[in-house]
Amino acid sequence: MRASDADRERVAQILHNALAEGRITVQELEERLDTVYAAKTLAELEPPVADLPGVSPAAVQPAAPRALTPDNRIGGVPGSKTSVAVMSGVTRKGPWTVPPDHTSVAFWGGVEMDLRSARFSERHTTITAVAIMGGIDIVVPDDIIVEVTGVGFMGAFESQDRGGASTEPPPPGAPVVKVTGLAFWGAVTVVRKPRKGQGQIEG
Repeated sequence: MRASDADRERVAQILHNALAEGRITVQELEERLDTVYAAKTLAELEPPVADLPGVSPAAVQPAAPRALTPDNRIGGVPGSKTSVAVMSGVTRKGPWTVPPDHTSVAFWGGVEMDLRSARFSERHTTITAVAIMGGIDIVVPDDIIVEVTGVGFMGAFESQDRGGASTEPPPPGAPVVKVTGLAFWGAVTVVRKPRKGQGQIEG
């Protein structure tokens, strides 16, 4: 069976979790991600995670449909809980599922997160963003509820509207995303933009 972008992203998130747990090195992560993003079939996605504990062949198969809450972006298997950039860059975008708690750290590096095509495993999500001499940019769709409570110390922790973001209130049952954390000699910027496609969720 042919692999989709969502299938590749799901396996990539398993590898990011393995790195965060100390099971693989950064070099191994990069090598395995090259294999994952080059995979054309589901079978090709199995070898990069075959030696990781708790990962079965079923983990790389498309998830079965689940009953969702009124907002059709809520539900699904949570993705990676961390995005860490140390003297490097990390990008998360496209059809991934945001866990209820996600930690993003940028140290002399940058993290870019785009949630406009994302799903949310639960209605309430907390993103803890810590930028130390680095930058974290988080793009959120303008039809969810966003709360920004972080602190900037010799840096900036702010929220902005761009790209014609709507001033209308989000629909009932919309996801709620709280962004908190610290910017020290760095910046955390939360940007509201119209959702991609504006009529449907990508992926």
